Amino acid sequence: MIIAIDTGGTKTLLASFSNSGEQLKSFEFKTPKNPIQYLDIVHKIIKNEFKKNTIQAISIAVAGICSDKEVLWANNLGWQNFKIVDNLQEKIKNIPIFLENDANLAGYYEAKQTNNSNALYITISTGIGSGIIIDGQISKALSKSEIGRIAIEYDGRIREWETFASGKAIYEVFGKYAKDIKRPKYWLNIADRISRGLLVCIPLLQPETIIIGGSIGEQFESFNIFLHQLLVDNLPSHIVCPNIIKATKPKECVIYGCYEYAKAKLTN
Repeated sequence: MIIAIDTGGTKTLLASFSNSGEQLKSFEFKTPKNPIQYLDIVHKIIKNEFKKNTIQAISIAVAGICSDKEVLWANNLGWQNFKIVDNLQEKIKNIPIFLENDANLAGYYEAKQTNNSNALYITISTGIGSGIIIDGQISKALSKSEIGRIAIEYDGRIREWETFASGKAIYEVFGKYAKDIKRPKYWLNIADRISRGLLVCIPLLQPETIIIGGSIGEQFESFNIFLHQLLVDNLPSHIVCPNIIKATKPKECVIYGCYEYAKAKLTN
């Protein structure tokens, strides 16, 4: 059994998976801003709900910049230089613990599910994150990329991409969550906002496929035609527009990515 933990800026999902990838139990709690409190909750759930000798590994995703053992910076949580693996290992001994950025794990899972060995995964929710997959693996060279922070001119000034194209930004502009937006002209505007960042990323990375997830990715059918046309119209003529697809599990791919990542680590 593998324990997967999706640590978001607002809530944390902890789930167990069988060796065949079936999700068994799941628990959700509000993510504390204090990382020690977070670990206490995680430890309590694992201790009370699972037999230690059945756990093969624990795989943790965090919305932030991570090394193999440490959360270097998690903006929405306020965590910095938090040795999450070592601290949890003191409470739960003799079980491998793996740590990775949440968007990287989502990209890893989605690339496998869609048979894309070279892909750019973009999650658009509260913020914008990315997972860059090369030859079927998370790119270590680019694993700490902060794609939502790229600087782009929009509305006559230089802004970070996620300040005008994230789910949070879209709510601030339209006064509605993406799932409640129906008017095509609004979705054309949203597609334009998303395209601005992709027009920077595509010439630089030239992915074969772009996979879009998160709460905005869930509404993919509302904007994908607009987005594709904007990219085709504005990319340099010698650069091919990648295939753009919807994530297979727009809101669950992180937790499934935790499982797949741990499974691969255990077999390597």
